Amino acid sequence: MTVDVEDYFQVSAFEPYIDKAQWDSLPHRVAKNTHRVLDIFAGHGVKATFFTLGWVAERYPDVVRRIVAEGHELACHGYEHIRVTEQTPDQFRADVAKTKHLLEDVGGVAVNGYRAASYSINASNLWALDVLQAEGFRYSSSIYPVKHDLYGMPDAPRFMYAPLPQHPEFKEIPITTLRLGQKNLPCGGGGFFRFYPYALSKWAFQRVNGSERQSGIFYFHPWEIDPEQPRQVGLNLKTRTRHYLNLQRMESRIGRLLADFEWDTMAKVFL
Repeated sequence: MTVDVEDYFQVSAFEPYIDKAQWDSLPHRVAKNTHRVLDIFAGHGVKATFFTLGWVAERYPDVVRRIVAEGHELACHGYEHIRVTEQTPDQFRADVAKTKHLLEDVGGVAVNGYRAASYSINASNLWALDVLQAEGFRYSSSIYPVKHDLYGMPDAPRFMYAPLPQHPEFKEIPITTLRLGQKNLPCGGGGFFRFYPYALSKWAFQRVNGSERQSGIFYFHPWEIDPEQPRQVGLNLKTRTRHYLNLQRMESRIGRLLADFEWDTMAKVFL
């Protein structure tokens, strides 16, 4: 079980509408929503991995400390949600090094995992995996083996693998997909989970666990359980639908998912 800790205005789809210079002046809801996520997990006895923005950790260190204190895994989501496709190798190295050190200082624990903003490691920038390994990360969960208009590497392996032959200890751990025919169907969370009927998501994870005998990885964001978040104006139809669809149903669906399957942190399951 994984959570990408970012606020509603930091999603990649809002980049054309909200400038980063506005972030501090907007209503922040990430702390309240993440505390609610932690309450939900506590109620179900579930431990998870929280891929956290450095920007959030700087402003809300109490959230980071609670994540650690309650036995969850603290991991890195970059400093301010810049896609790797928008960074040079030097910029990326500086970003992940800065954020790793920041999270470790605030949380008081080692940070071993990284997830790129919008799964933005793909065939065009696999050098990023070498950077992560060199900076002391043990795994990435950044390559989504699907075809999507914003991200994806459909030919990548569907389950955990070692992408660096010279460093087999470093792992890439992809979000779960379901193989149907010649395509991988996204079934590991986000907007797809809000769009599909819950029964379809449950069936997909049961098939991955049962027929394929693999652990599934699910992800969501704190803003997805917050239907009262400020609504942005001027969004195109695709962005508006993806972001706001079924937010009011998300918390109850998460509860069902937590009850129907056994969950733990990335480190406990895979390392």
